[in-house]
Amino acid sequence: MKKMLIAIDGSNCSLRAIEYAGRQFSGVIDLHITLLHVLPYPPARLWDDGHIPTKKEKAEREREIDRWLMDQRAKTEPLFDKALSVLVEAGISRTQLTTKTISDSSDIADSILEETNDGGYQTLVVGRCGISAVKDFLMGSVTTKIINRGTRAAVCVVE
Repeated sequence: MKKMLIAIDGSNCSLRAIEYAGRQFSGVIDLHITLLHVLPYPPARLWDDGHIPTKKEKAEREREIDRWLMDQRAKTEPLFDKALSVLVEAGISRTQLTTKTISDSSDIADSILEETNDGGYQTLVVGRCGISAVKDFLMGSVTTKIINRGTRAAVCVVE
C-alpha cells in the first residue's frame, strides 16, 4: 500500500493542499493518507527557567504543560474534521485516512521530515503561502526548509 503524509496547520495554504490531494488521488484504492499537525512549541512561561524546582513547582509546571497540550489538541480537532471532510467529499474513503499530532517539536520542518522518513511515506504534501522573498530569506518557511533539507519521499508543494 502506498502512503501519503499531508502536513496541515489550519491555514488556507494547507487547505489548498488537502483539496489538491483529494482531487488528484480520489479513487486510488491502495493509498493511505495521514494528516499531520505539529503543535507549536510551548510558550516561554512553561520553559525551564534555570533554577531547580521544588517537587511542588515541578508538579505545577507539569500540570500547566498538560493543560496547554490539551488545549492545543482541542484546537486541532476542527482542523482534522475539516480536512477529513474535504477528502471524503472528494471521494477518498474514510478508512484510508488517519490523523496524527506531534507535540514535542522544537522545529516543525524537522518534525515533518522525521515523520515522513520514519513512517515510510512515499509522498509528502505541503501547502505554501506566498510571502515576500525578503521575509522568506530572513525567517525561512516550513516548506522552504522541507525542500532544502530533503527527504526520501516525493514532495508535492501546493501554492
